Amino acid sequence: MLTKRIIPCLDIKDGRTVKGTNFVDLRDAGDPVELGKLYAEQGADELVFLDITATVEKRKTLSELVKRISHQINIPFTVGGGISSVEDVSVLLQQGADKISVNTAAYKRPELLGELEKEFGSQCIVLAIDTRQEADGEWYVYLNGGRTKTETRCIDWAIKAVSLGAGEILLTSMNHDGTKQGFALDITRQLSDKLSVPIIASGGGGAMKHFLEVFEQGHADAALAASIFHFKEIQIPDLKHYLAVNGIEVRR
Repeated sequence: MLTKRIIPCLDIKDGRTVKGTNFVDLRDAGDPVELGKLYAEQGADELVFLDITATVEKRKTLSELVKRISHQINIPFTVGGGISSVEDVSVLLQQGADKISVNTAAYKRPELLGELEKEFGSQCIVLAIDTRQEADGEWYVYLNGGRTKTETRCIDWAIKAVSLGAGEILLTSMNHDGTKQGFALDITRQLSDKLSVPIIASGGGGAMKHFLEVFEQGHADAALAASIFHFKEIQIPDLKHYLAVNGIEVRR
């Protein structure tokens, strides 16, 4: 049985770590370099860095900040935000990223996934999907940091993206984001059971039991969270101990 991963996420705006609720009401959460170093020391399995306004502001990810963080950590490092070409990825990998996350650019031009897979391998490509459950019960894909709704079902886009070269999916439920009420178990399980690639659940982690639920019921391969780690509500070693005691295989 593969070990389950715990992944802190640094949402970056103007060079600072921020955190909001349902993708709005952002508040400062600290220096990303210091936080990244702390999480690596505490036993996080990976670190995700998302430049959350890069696409909307039509600029590239903050590569200098990526470099500063990568020099402080010794765990796999995924970087996303404003990535739309092979060249963008090359720059970030040179600055110390291990994997890159694409979202809006891949949706608008799906062949980007194939180009990146050919150049860097699918293990390097994380497809981030921001999804919201609408009144009809379906989960739809949202773009531009959750600002733009599409008519595409989350499951359909995920299946297509994996066929094109995505090696992992970072699934964020906008309904659950920042609420600390638990992860979106149903859509996470749908993707986990349907697809051959790892699924990272994101959005809603607020208590240790939520992580246990998303592994046991959501069948996720990894769980990502932000504010509970940034604001010291849950410590990563404590969370891993709790999961291990409850029968979840984790790296200690």
